[in-house]
Amino acid sequence: MLVVDDEPMVREVASTYLVREGFEVSEAADGTTALERVGAERFDLIVLDVMLPEIDGFSILTRIRRTSDVPVVLLTARAEETDRLLGLELGADDYVVKPFSPRELAARVRAVLRRTLGPPHAVDRMEFPGLVIDGTCREVLVDGRPVGLTPREFDLVAFMARAPRQVFSRTQLLEQVWDSSPEWQDPATVTVHIRRVRQKIEPNPESPRWFHTVWGVGYRFEP
Repeated sequence: MLVVDDEPMVREVASTYLVREGFEVSEAADGTTALERVGAERFDLIVLDVMLPEIDGFSILTRIRRTSDVPVVLLTARAEETDRLLGLELGADDYVVKPFSPRELAARVRAVLRRTLGPPHAVDRMEFPGLVIDGTCREVLVDGRPVGLTPREFDLVAFMARAPRQVFSRTQLLEQVWDSSPEWQDPATVTVHIRRVRQKIEPNPESPRWFHTVWGVGYRFEP
């Protein structure tokens, strides 16, 4: 994986702990180097600082998402909800707020990699009118057209589709799809991902066909 941060101490702490946990880690100290490395090499995951000089983390994430769905965990000193949600809107898979615990970072990385490399809620193939969810190749088709989803978005779609009409709270989805909890992650993360899924899958995101809001409770998949 690639750790991108302009602070040498942060890179050292993060990389040392991740290596200790069994990961193979490379480092980049700025956005330009990070983009060059991503363009030339394959990484299973990127840990990306938001507050980078010259090219900030949000801009780097935007460029990465144009060509790759590699999982990205953001490191951010910005605790404001709007900044966290912006990262998720741009395609981040998770975020960790500085100052962070290396143990927490490693746990988040492991959780993201489990979902990406070996999802716990794998399915073979589910077919609904106008919608196909293929777990073997991790692909979603809408009216026969493939839809580009991030690994987290696919897992959310597959998990909800396995239990049609069942209502899930945001806390339940955090626990089941994110392997997380409100103690570690803002439940608004789920809201953002539902919105992104609707934008990509629903013919009319403002009037969803499949992914419905149950006000005051959560969300359900309607086949």
